[in-house]
Amino acid sequence: MENETRLCSDEVRRYIFESRPVRGQWVHLSEAWRDLRAHTSYSAAVEQLLGEAVAASVLLAATLKFRGTLTLQLQGDGAVRLLVAQCTHDFRVRAVARCDDEALAQLGAAPQFRELVGTAARVTVTIEADEKGSRYQGIVPLSGTTLAESLEAYFRDSEQLPTRVVLAADAHGIAGLLLQKLPGAAGQDEEALAAAWDQARAGIAALRPQELVNTPAEQLLARTFATEDLRLFRGAPVRFECRCTPQRVAGVLRSLGAEEIRDLLREQGSVTVTCEFCQRPYRYDSIDIEALFSEGPEPNGAPALH
Repeated sequence: MENETRLCSDEVRRYIFESRPVRGQWVHLSEAWRDLRAHTSYSAAVEQLLGEAVAASVLLAATLKFRGTLTLQLQGDGAVRLLVAQCTHDFRVRAVARCDDEALAQLGAAPQFRELVGTAARVTVTIEADEKGSRYQGIVPLSGTTLAESLEAYFRDSEQLPTRVVLAADAHGIAGLLLQKLPGAAGQDEEALAAAWDQARAGIAALRPQELVNTPAEQLLARTFATEDLRLFRGAPVRFECRCTPQRVAGVLRSLGAEEIRDLLREQGSVTVTCEFCQRPYRYDSIDIEALFSEGPEPNGAPALH
């Protein structure tokens, strides 16, 4: 019987092999994953792909030293036209998928990765650093039959680092495991290192999605890399955070002008602005609108959420 225990954590943790030039990252999200989808409704297949992309964005950000935002974008000619997952340097995440509903309905109940994204899709990783306003972008065509395999190609082509990635997502949680082989030091036994790397890759390949999502980091890594002396570092918290705020929405409405907003109010009875990224609705009634355009201070409270 499958283990029904659910792992509840929202963190990313770094690990290293003590005697090998090998490092990695482990991530698991539960509450942040639920918060991210609070105002959205995706099919099971799209939700799984979105979850894998969110886990991947955290793993990618965790390998870098930067202050800013990393954006993982998947764009193609399949039913999922666009998927974007973002993670900041301090692990605040958000994500969105845009789909062709008619094309998605034709795929059936359990479409495969390539059916979802199409044949001409590509993965773009963009890193925008705050301190110098610098921007780096790497683009690779999709490789293999999973998002994880495409990310391995990204590391191979853009970073020249042998990398293995596994990703998993379900309605309750998402998880990912990344393993990288670093350049060896002079005098190391290359044959022994190659054998250890092959064994580590085999351990990752044997992981089942449910095992990845439901197993704590200590237990999962000890089981996956049983022959290695591992050091697992303290985790960093990961949380969902969209950039939409009541203040930003109010600014958008003010920019449209009082006359246009009042016309909408007369037609509809209320004005609702929905964030394109997280789908959170901000509803303004007549009192909210009058307060918004009054000559006094801006309203302190957020508009009603429905």
